[in-house]
Amino acid sequence: MSSTKNPADKPFAPSCERNRDVILERLLAWLPASTSVLEIGSGTGQHAVHFAAALPHLRWQCSEREEALAGLRMWLDEAALPNTPPPLALDVGGAWPALRYDAVFTANTLHIMGWPDVEALFAALPSVMVPSARLAVYGPFRYGGRHTSDSNAAFDRSLREAAPHRGIRDFEAVDALARAAGLELVEDFAMPANNRCILWARAA
Repeated sequence: MSSTKNPADKPFAPSCERNRDVILERLLAWLPASTSVLEIGSGTGQHAVHFAAALPHLRWQCSEREEALAGLRMWLDEAALPNTPPPLALDVGGAWPALRYDAVFTANTLHIMGWPDVEALFAALPSVMVPSARLAVYGPFRYGGRHTSDSNAAFDRSLREAAPHRGIRDFEAVDALARAAGLELVEDFAMPANNRCILWARAA
């Protein structure tokens, strides 16, 4: 997720402002009974403060790689919400939190990670998800090896040219990782700008 600096000198991702309300609609529908969410790859923190403010029944736990935590903390500290604890340092290939959550959320991360990191993420999910927990993933996907739009194909080319390990992922390959982790597909929802919001659930 690309970001710049806003006038308050916090990191700022324009895409978060564009997609936050449509993602929130899905979370309101999918997580009404959830109480704790682990967000993987919280980025700037813009999503976290927006969602946590609108979902006060949820404890929204942010996480990011160590080098991105300072900017994330700026957003969390300014919002000062009671349901956003201090963010966790999390590299998906390293140690994961000891706590367990009844929901996990991640946005625009799978195409930024290398495929081994995507595999590591899904392999670790059972260790942080309670039975019946839900996983919501937002971002672009390919289906049947094909992009869903010309703009996604161009975006994929730009990702791979900038860093060969990046790229839009095939839904079928990601779903296979989810099934191997004990997660069952619940809904694959079409979003604006050729993105998807996909929900999996862990068996009870």
